Amino acid sequence: MALQNAKRVTGGFFKDFQEFIKKGNVIDLAIAVIIGGAFGKIVTSLIEDIITPVILNPALKAANVEDLAKLQINGVKYGVFLASVINFVVIAFVIFIMIRAFESMKRKEERAEAAAEVKPDPQERLTLAVERLAEVMESQ
Repeated sequence: MALQNAKRVTGGFFKDFQEFIKKGNVIDLAIAVIIGGAFGKIVTSLIEDIITPVILNPALKAANVEDLAKLQINGVKYGVFLASVINFVVIAFVIFIMIRAFESMKRKEERAEAAAEVKPDPQERLTLAVERLAEVMESQ
């Protein structure tokens, strides 16, 4: 009896878990995490390989430091913090640009849909006009 109850509880648990996994939200979340990790690596490379050498090298040379992470005063590694702030700003800027692009595409689609709704089919317009004309002629 206890074994049957355990099987029923376990089976119910796995059935619930299977339904949970099948939901699109879990898969979407997993994809977002994977893409986010890859995007983080791209941004890190952008900061370390492009922005730091091009923009920050003059400041680093003035501080007699070769690496941004080595900037420190009395053991306080403000270079690491500065790199994190730059990463955040770049990520926020890229996300801002992506959101604006998506919103722009969405507005274009909405305008296209609204224009399609406003303009009836020319054949429909002609049919409606003929029907109205027939109604007028019948009433006279």
